[in-house]
Amino acid sequence: MLSETLTAGLEHYRIGPKIRALRLKKKLGLVQLGEHTGLSPAMLSKIERGQLFPTLPTLLRIALVFGVGLEHFFLEEERQAVAVVRRGERLRLPDLSGDLSGEAEPAYFFESLDFPATDRRMESFYAEFPVRSKPSKPHEHGSAEFIYVIEGQLVVTVGDTDHVLDEGDAMYFDSSVPHVYRRESRSMCAAIVVVAA
Repeated sequence: MLSETLTAGLEHYRIGPKIRALRLKKKLGLVQLGEHTGLSPAMLSKIERGQLFPTLPTLLRIALVFGVGLEHFFLEEERQAVAVVRRGERLRLPDLSGDLSGEAEPAYFFESLDFPATDRRMESFYAEFPVRSKPSKPHEHGSAEFIYVIEGQLVVTVGDTDHVLDEGDAMYFDSSVPHVYRRESRSMCAAIVVVAA
């Protein structure tokens, strides 16, 4: 009998459902798979339903039938190679660190540009700094950040230093240092912000 810890750990990999998916893809029944592996259909059924975990030699027999390596059963779900975000699908959110009492504009509004992507190595946003916005509050996150100004003028204060960015300017910085965004132009400012995850 496996301990609860081992059972929970093995359940995480969803070995049974992966075997079932391979079997259905090959259009094999449990009896046919049993003939190829030397395992009983009843045992294979229990494995697929997660009621029984196969030993490594048993799993190797199954893997050989489908032409996959053992790693197939222990890798996380496949990464989503492509994630498209349509303009109309984005959700516009206010900067939560700003004054949301309704008396003043938030420091900025942002829209995630990559929210459907799984296992992201970065996060990208479209940010708008309204005309009546005040500077954002100092914030930090232990990573790196990249900003590209699309429209207007933006001042990014990193530590004690102001960096004035005009339309078309870009900036990379260590975002573990406290930083502040401030719209400098008389009109609205917009930028693309990319944060390393």
